[in-house]
Amino acid sequence: MPLRPAMIATLPRPSTLRPSPPPAAGAGAVTLYAALADSLQSLIGTGTLRPGHRVPSVRRMALQRDVSISTVLQAYTLLESRGYLEARPQSGYYVRARLPSQAPEPRMARPMAAPRFVGVNDLTAEVFTHATDPRYVPFGAACPHHSLFPNKKIARLLGAVGRDDPSLLGRYAMLSAYEPLAREISRRYLQAGTPLAHDELVVTVGCAEALNLSLRAVTKPGDTVAVETPTYFGILETIQSLGLRVLEIPTSPRDGICLDALREALVQHDVKALFVIPSFQNPLGTSMSDAAKEKLYQLLVEFDLPAIEDDIYGDLHFDERRPKPLKAWDTDGRVLLCSSFSKTLAPALRVGWCAPGRYLERVRRLKFTNTLGTPLVLQKTIADFLRLGGYDHHLRTIRRAYQHQLHLFSQAILRHFPEGTRLSRPSGGFVLWCELPPGVDTLRLHRDALRHHISTAPGPLFSVKDRYKNCLRMNCGLPWSDAIETALRTLGTLAKNQL
Repeated sequence: MPLRPAMIATLPRPSTLRPSPPPAAGAGAVTLYAALADSLQSLIGTGTLRPGHRVPSVRRMALQRDVSISTVLQAYTLLESRGYLEARPQSGYYVRARLPSQAPEPRMARPMAAPRFVGVNDLTAEVFTHATDPRYVPFGAACPHHSLFPNKKIARLLGAVGRDDPSLLGRYAMLSAYEPLAREISRRYLQAGTPLAHDELVVTVGCAEALNLSLRAVTKPGDTVAVETPTYFGILETIQSLGLRVLEIPTSPRDGICLDALREALVQHDVKALFVIPSFQNPLGTSMSDAAKEKLYQLLVEFDLPAIEDDIYGDLHFDERRPKPLKAWDTDGRVLLCSSFSKTLAPALRVGWCAPGRYLERVRRLKFTNTLGTPLVLQKTIADFLRLGGYDHHLRTIRRAYQHQLHLFSQAILRHFPEGTRLSRPSGGFVLWCELPPGVDTLRLHRDALRHHISTAPGPLFSVKDRYKNCLRMNCGLPWSDAIETALRTLGTLAKNQL
């Protein structure tokens, strides 16, 4: 959204900038660009410049402020480093969406005394059912809106693949991976600092199958799997289906899994595997630092433990650099890396992958007995899209959309939800974790909201213990609209009524 002339007029002139001490020799330019950056930051803070606004071009701002082009460039670069602006290629500088910092973050859970089997939860199926029902506002399932994907281009490629080689539709796929697709995936991970051999990838039916195969490769019924808490409820369903037990490890919404608590759990319990989402964890949105990932890997080595890494949100980073997966530190093949294109490109095609390291042959055998192979026509469609070079441009677009939507959702939740609501602050992905005041029961809130055609994901879904009764995970992968605002206001009113 371009900056209107009226807004430009509100920019302080050089003479109105707050006074500074007399600069030392040669320091005048530094004072000037810092003052320019501060004045723009002030307008962003007061809402005069809102997320998505395009600020004046470098040349126009230089003329407006009667300063040099280099001074404006330095000011914009400073605001980029502070997280207030973002540069878009061949477009200019835009105000970056920032999650509100005034709301406290959710609290970390306590350690779990002993492993538990997962109980049956019919609510999971209900959440997914409502996600596909157009009568409901789908805040529950982490499913992005279909309008965010390049559906027409994918459809054309899919049709072209079928026309060029119709025999693909009449053959079983019995290979572990379509080589051109595996090479494209390997190339992208190499750019993220994680070398993966293309012939050591197994292409799966979505990330869900990759996780299922990985768990089966490293455990047997009755074994204990350590997981973050709260954690993705889909993995709890998979663990239940395999007859495994869960040991929940406290996880910070800021720093990720608590390594001290994990160490203590590994000392006290016979844990056979760790399931972890280091980058933009679902549901907290946490992204572990590189230093924490390295320490986590050292723990795995110390206790000779395999880790199943869900990297499905890794490409949805808001910062300049994609976070390295835990797999980047894997020197002995104990990390089974799993991901898919379902959150970034084509949910309906269900194309995922697994880099199983030392468990490659086991995962390949399990894949063959599970689904034989992933349809080649779908693998080739994705490979062609990646090869044609449109993926990076699409990723930049969808990242901006998710970041903007997270900002709008966060602001609306703080407006409409009960006072004392805590919010996570993700730096990637599109889910928010909300901790409401203790008097709110989100299972009851879920039932009340359904009567208003609003679907939610109550906190108890994300744990095998009786936890998170006053928490919600919100799907922010929905384009902002008046209907979304109204639904959030309704949800907030229902929560307040419980208090």
